[in-house]
Amino acid sequence: MGNQARSETKKPRERAAVWSLRRRESVYRDQGIRLLAGVDEAGVGPLAGPVVAAAVVMPEDSAILGVNDSKQVLDPETRARLFHAIVAEARAVGVGLARPREIDRINIYRATLVSMSRAVKRLSVTPELVLVDARTIPGILVPQEAHVKGDAKFYHIACASLVAKHFRDTLMIRMDRRYPGYGFARHMGYPTPEHREALRRLGPCWIHRRHYRGVAEWNQGTLEALWEEDAVGIPDPASGS
Repeated sequence: MGNQARSETKKPRERAAVWSLRRRESVYRDQGIRLLAGVDEAGVGPLAGPVVAAAVVMPEDSAILGVNDSKQVLDPETRARLFHAIVAEARAVGVGLARPREIDRINIYRATLVSMSRAVKRLSVTPELVLVDARTIPGILVPQEAHVKGDAKFYHIACASLVAKHFRDTLMIRMDRRYPGYGFARHMGYPTPEHREALRRLGPCWIHRRHYRGVAEWNQGTLEALWEEDAVGIPDPASGS
C-alpha cells in the first residue's frame, strides 16, 4: 500500500478521534462556556531535562485532523505538523517549565504543578474553565476540572499534550548539541539502555535530575558547585529564546 493510500485510510479514523474528543466538550458549550483551556505536561519520567506544560485555548469550531493524545501520535514529524497547526489556529498558547534543579529541589510532582501554573498564567486570554489532565493546578484563579486520562478524552487537553511534547522534544534536541554523547535527541532524556550506558560512561551532565534513581548512583563530580539555574542552558519560554 502506497503512502497516499495509507493516508486516505487513516483519515476516517482521525476524523472519528477528533470528533470524539470534541463531543465530550459539548457539555461545556451547552452551559454557555466559550473559552476553554486544556493543560497537559510532558517530561515527568525522564532522567534529564525539564518538565514542560502547555495551556491551549482553541476556537470553538477547531477540529484539526490528527489531534490525539501525544502518546498515540508516535511519529515526530506528525507531532511537529500538529504542533504548528495548533499554534497557528489557537486563540492563546502558554508554555511553562520547571528546570532540572527545580525538580531536584521541590520534587517532580510539585515541579509539574508549578510548570502547569506557569503555562496557564502565560495565556494571553483568560479562559472561563481549565481542563487538566489528572491534576489540580495550584495558584490559578480560573475554575478548573481534573480528568484522569484527559488527554485521551478532551480535544483541548489533547492539543496541550501535543504542544508540550513537541516543545520539550525540541529543547532536548538542542540540549543534545550542547551536551553530546548522551543521545538526548534520540531518547529525550528517558531511561533507555543507551542513556543508562552513557551515564555509566560519562556520568551526569548539568541537565540531569541528580536525585533521580538511575542518576544519583553515578559519580556527580563537581556538579554541586557548578549546578546553577543559568548554567543549565534551558531557555525560558516567556523570553522567546
